[in-house]
Amino acid sequence: MKSNYLVIGLMSGSSLDGIDLAAVEFNREKDFWQYAFKATQFVPYTLEWKARLMEAYHADKSTIIQLDKDYGQFLGVTVSNFVCQHQLKPDFVSSHGHTLFHQPEIGFTLQIGDGQSLADCCGFKVINDFRSEDVAKGGQGAPLVPIGDQLLFSDYDCLLNIGGIANLSVEQKGIRLAYDICIANQALNYIAGFKGLEIDYNGELAASGKLIDELYEELEKLTYFQMRAPKSLGREFFENKQKPLLTKKQYQPADLAHTFVQHIVSRISLELNSLQAKRVLITGGGALNEYLVKKLRQTSEAEIIVPDERLVNYKEALIFAFLGVLKIRGEVNVLASVTGAESDSCSGKIWYPSLE
Repeated sequence: MKSNYLVIGLMSGSSLDGIDLAAVEFNREKDFWQYAFKATQFVPYTLEWKARLMEAYHADKSTIIQLDKDYGQFLGVTVSNFVCQHQLKPDFVSSHGHTLFHQPEIGFTLQIGDGQSLADCCGFKVINDFRSEDVAKGGQGAPLVPIGDQLLFSDYDCLLNIGGIANLSVEQKGIRLAYDICIANQALNYIAGFKGLEIDYNGELAASGKLIDELYEELEKLTYFQMRAPKSLGREFFENKQKPLLTKKQYQPADLAHTFVQHIVSRISLELNSLQAKRVLITGGGALNEYLVKKLRQTSEAEIIVPDERLVNYKEALIFAFLGVLKIRGEVNVLASVTGAESDSCSGKIWYPSLE
């Protein structure tokens, strides 16, 4: 079995900003894995793609089927351009896809980005659909990153990702636990849009606002926050539970942003403090939000460590590349201790370019 792999990891998060691509070399020495970034790139969505992905939440079945293929082709072309630009020869491509629906409580999850279309367009073997098997086993199908946290980032006792959704991963008594904490950039980006902004750069909008007490209390009382892990969130939670709270009155965008940041900080700090986390590695777009990180450091008892910007931005793409490596090797890449499934999984579907 090989001990060295060059893999391209693809990640599209719920914040709908674009695609993260990471070409990563993995080496296994004895019982330990090492990684090295070879190239990274962020490809922002065009207004057309952002609109198609946003509207798909309300689309009919035939539209979603076509979108699945179109998006797979789009990913394939994006990979081809990336490979040519950086002169890469990857062993395979490992793709998260883009989550349209995530309802594990009824046994349903959907990440679009058709694997056959992707493989045909880029010419490389593709691994995708890492969630379905776990959901079929009664699991949440999320979070998927913890196996990478366990095998690649064992120096930290807790790993926190603040992307469209904030989640954490922690080792307790030899068992890896992980779960989604709260909606994060998915809401902050939506609020920033009221001011014509893509994102709230450095949290400047939030820092200029004041707390809306009524809204803050309503956010904090949502049932999800009383649930115990394993648990996970999807866009449905934001659309159905939180967006109506943000829009039911004529709130100022700065006050909305300020209040939602306080909600995020409250939820994360509560989890970190209850876990007695000491060294916390924070990644994802939220790690670059200076105001959010400042407030988190003020309310959390943990040491919050923000790594170099490449790891902040591409950790999830890195780990999805690694999930593909584990799949190819026939090793566990989804942990039942995290998802609540009946057993661990070696999850993912493998696609090969069609013969001409």
